[in-house]
Amino acid sequence: MSFFCHQQGNGARNSQDIERQFLKNGGSDSVKEAWTSKTILDPRKAFLKRWNVGFVLSCVIAVSLDPLFFYLPVINEVKKCIRLDKKLWITAIVLRSFFDIIHLLHIILQFRTGFIDKKLLKSGKPELNTDAWKIAQKYLWPWFLFDIITILPIPQVVIPTIFSEMRGTKSSKKVKFLNSIVLFQYVPRVSQIYLSWRKLITNNKRFDRIVLVKASLNFILYILAGHVLGAFWYFFSTQRLAACWHEACDQNRSRCVEISFDCDHSFGNLSFINDICSLNTNNTSFNFGIFLKALQSGVLESEDFPQKLFYSFWWGMRNLSSLGQNLETSNYIWENCFALGISIFGLVLFLYFMGNLQMYMQWTATKSVKNWDKVRKKMKSRKRQKQLKIMRSWISQQGFDDTIKSEIIRNIDQRFEEDEDVYVENLIPDLPPDVQNNVKRHLCFNLLRNLKFVKDNGLAAKHEQLLLKICDSLKPKFYKEQCYIVQEGDPIDAVFFITEGTVWTCTSSSNGGEDSQHAERLEKNFFGEELLEWVMNPSSADMYNLSKLPIYSKTLKTHTKVEAFALMASDLKQIWHSKLSRFGPEELQSQAASRVQRIWRGHRDHPRTDDAVVESKEPSILQRI
Repeated sequence: MSFFCHQQGNGARNSQDIERQFLKNGGSDSVKEAWTSKTILDPRKAFLKRWNVGFVLSCVIAVSLDPLFFYLPVINEVKKCIRLDKKLWITAIVLRSFFDIIHLLHIILQFRTGFIDKKLLKSGKPELNTDAWKIAQKYLWPWFLFDIITILPIPQVVIPTIFSEMRGTKSSKKVKFLNSIVLFQYVPRVSQIYLSWRKLITNNKRFDRIVLVKASLNFILYILAGHVLGAFWYFFSTQRLAACWHEACDQNRSRCVEISFDCDHSFGNLSFINDICSLNTNNTSFNFGIFLKALQSGVLESEDFPQKLFYSFWWGMRNLSSLGQNLETSNYIWENCFALGISIFGLVLFLYFMGNLQMYMQWTATKSVKNWDKVRKKMKSRKRQKQLKIMRSWISQQGFDDTIKSEIIRNIDQRFEEDEDVYVENLIPDLPPDVQNNVKRHLCFNLLRNLKFVKDNGLAAKHEQLLLKICDSLKPKFYKEQCYIVQEGDPIDAVFFITEGTVWTCTSSSNGGEDSQHAERLEKNFFGEELLEWVMNPSSADMYNLSKLPIYSKTLKTHTKVEAFALMASDLKQIWHSKLSRFGPEELQSQAASRVQRIWRGHRDHPRTDDAVVESKEPSILQRI
């Protein structure tokens, strides 16, 4: 039996450890015990691994050569006799003996191969057992008996006996018994291949190799099955023909007194057999069943071995593939058993093949998914690195302090862990509120302080908290190249603070009868300041009516990609309204009405007086808050 079927575990001590143990015992061990320990083989070594693989292959070859014995009989239809193919007989014996010797050497090696104790293996201390007696006890039952049955010279002894019974003139029941003995030996010989291959699969951790081994095993078993079944069909065909001759002699005993079916000793007139054993189905009383094709083809009479081999092999493969559906049997019980065996064995191989095919398809699908996952993860990793590089560059360009930097990087890492993409466009809105506010204040507070309206009214110095609230309400905006942000004539619903990129401001106003357009570079600048003045100016009677917003006098169009922040009119109104909440509505309306009246009277009484002179007589709400 193959090592793969018997041995368990693969831990070992090398020969130096054994010698060291021998010296540790003070040299008290006998020379015989020392020699015994040193000749115990380590199953992990390369020699035994190669040997076991080679042994499995030798088992496959040996089983494929066994059917040579079934092609030994050659029929002489004219003389009605049987002879043996002596050349094939010698070849079969030599080949069988050669592979039996290999098997015998393997049996000897089993007595010299150490094993790992299961108890020690479970305890986490695998140790090679080098006790020759324990090794022998472990191997003797049942594997030694299994191997001995496998190499018994059954074909060399039994098949000549079967031929001698076939060549006699009397039918004998010994043939059926001897056939069963020959078939019986195929069980351990074929099982040995299967168990050895399974052990190879068990010891191999690479699944792709397991699939390859299983596919190879399925193919080899299928080919061997067709080869063996074809040989049995040839062998049983000769037996059925001999059985017909015996039946003819039983019916005409007086004519078979001094005759023999042995071609070496054939004599007498046997023409009467043609009346009973005619190969013409219409004229014969003997039903040859599934063996009739072999008789009619003349393959039983051929001395051309390749012709017999391939014809029988084709018959076996065809009926194995069709599960024996095309077989037309007689009522002979053993013939029907043979046909049933073909159907069952073909079905088993088919199911085994389908199982392996399903496993292979699942493995292929799993491997494909894993490969795609690897590619996807690799692509995602590159994408993440690129995104992180862009984000770090953007953070560096904005000049954030270390606190804001660390908060942004931490947020980016967290989103990467959640398998989310991070871009500049979606970075700020997804930051925590306090971090968002810090980023907006860092980018836009100086821009907001530099607005003319803010400077003129001293908001930067007196109302820094108001400006900070305005910064916190800014909305990040991103625009592509050659994209319109606002167009001339649109309501001023937002103030834009350009933090990155280049924009054009265009106007369609005519100068001297010709239209003039120009583009201005507005890097880190603002646009739509009129909205701030309109909302915060208490003289505006429509300051709370956003449906009557002023309109843009210019068109704003991007030249490059633009990063900006927008102060929406609704947000500005809400902030300003909350700031003025300490004033009552009547006071605000009165202040606005008084302001309008003063301006009107000033224009009436002093047409040339500047509005600023008139307005300076009484402090405004901006000066009072």
